[in-house]
Amino acid sequence: MIEPAAFCHTGLYPAAPPQVFRMPQHYLLYAARGSMRLEAAGRTWLLPPVRAALIAADHPVTITLTGPLEARSALFEPGACPAPAQALAVFEATPLLRELLAACAPWTRDVIARPDEAPALFDALRAHAWARAAHPSPTALPVARSAKLAEAIARLETQLADPPGLDALARQVALSERTLARRFTQELGMSRRELLRRMRMIRAAELLADTEMPVAQVGFTVGYNAHSAFNAGFARQFGTGPAAFRRSCRGETAPT
Repeated sequence: MIEPAAFCHTGLYPAAPPQVFRMPQHYLLYAARGSMRLEAAGRTWLLPPVRAALIAADHPVTITLTGPLEARSALFEPGACPAPAQALAVFEATPLLRELLAACAPWTRDVIARPDEAPALFDALRAHAWARAAHPSPTALPVARSAKLAEAIARLETQLADPPGLDALARQVALSERTLARRFTQELGMSRRELLRRMRMIRAAELLADTEMPVAQVGFTVGYNAHSAFNAGFARQFGTGPAAFRRSCRGETAPT
């Protein structure tokens, strides 16, 4: 059987633990519903339906499904198109990208007979995705290099609503406060406070994408007692408020 130069992959998947993927094709990864986490090259990204990822062929990436997920992705044979500029880029999924993916979705790997417009649609999808990948999202989380800092981060992540201060966190991982502060800066390039803020926003985005939890409850769950403070912090991180973010994840328009 002749392999197509490009094809789509769609499917429904339950929540799943981290798993390493390495595809022989350039992989445009997108979740139409639900969200996932990607980890590669010492960084972690959240991938809700408002973002997509472009992964170069043979580049390993660890994927965690944080809840039920509807995948709608496209794969491109390396010999049939130029390589992406970066091995991995996470970027905003534009309405055009979503529409092109939806249009190409019926043409999976085993569908050889395709209408005349299929190659042009895949070419348009590839060109648009490659161009969008040149403007990656700044919302990645760095990954700790040392076991002690990794433990500290894990403890923070399970206590977002009431996190330990730097002194208490240092005691929990058997480090001095000064040493732990230095490791945050040296390994992550940010302080505990900065990391906590970003972790809260990423967890909030996951809850907004994956659950029906009310927006105010999402803010409370990640440590914001004031709804206005949560809205403002979320908008600074993602460029839109939490309610609008949820609607965008579901492909909904603003109420009139």
